[in-house]
Amino acid sequence: MIAKDLISGAVLPLKTSDTGLIAMHWFDEFRVSHLPVVGDSQLLGLISEEDVYAAGSFEEPIWNFQLQLQNISILQSRHIYEAMKLFADYKLTTLPVIDEKGTYLGVITLADLVEKMAATAAVSNPGGILVLELNANDYSMVEISRIVEENEAKILSLYVTSPIDSTRLELTMKLNRIDIQPVIQAFIRYDYTIKASFFESDYFDNLRERYNLLMTYLNV
Repeated sequence: MIAKDLISGAVLPLKTSDTGLIAMHWFDEFRVSHLPVVGDSQLLGLISEEDVYAAGSFEEPIWNFQLQLQNISILQSRHIYEAMKLFADYKLTTLPVIDEKGTYLGVITLADLVEKMAATAAVSNPGGILVLELNANDYSMVEISRIVEENEAKILSLYVTSPIDSTRLELTMKLNRIDIQPVIQAFIRYDYTIKASFFESDYFDNLRERYNLLMTYLNV
């Protein structure tokens, strides 16, 4: 997925002739803290709520303001991961998308980015989550997939994180199976460290119901 696939039509750009009052109204209307400023179809920069407050007068036109984030944008052809990095690095709520000539195409909103990433990570699919901790040298996607699939499960999504200056990896997997205990036990047999596991609440509700039925039976 690339940047142009995430462009939202819900947020409009400001013109340099718009006032700080208009900007403040749009911040509230669109529920964002950053708005793109466009002139002659070219992106001029991002303006934040802080910029407007710092200007000292809501009646001043945008062109009188200091655009602190004027170089922050993403090319339409760049991957969604680069967009995520820019959102995180600059604490953005919107990210302007441009073409190779600097022409403004629209913005990606933080809300839309989160929604797309949730879909990509199979968040809405039922299943359990398993977190492994291992040495970087021991990481083998082939072996991990084999262990999972040998226990009648599939990996729906997977991501890897690593602390700075560490050779350890943290591998988080979303599986298509609600009861992941067989998968957990298999990884333990292969000497993997299980850092955490999460089950669907429905699965726990089902176990609780079965437990209550068993206790009722035993008390008869």
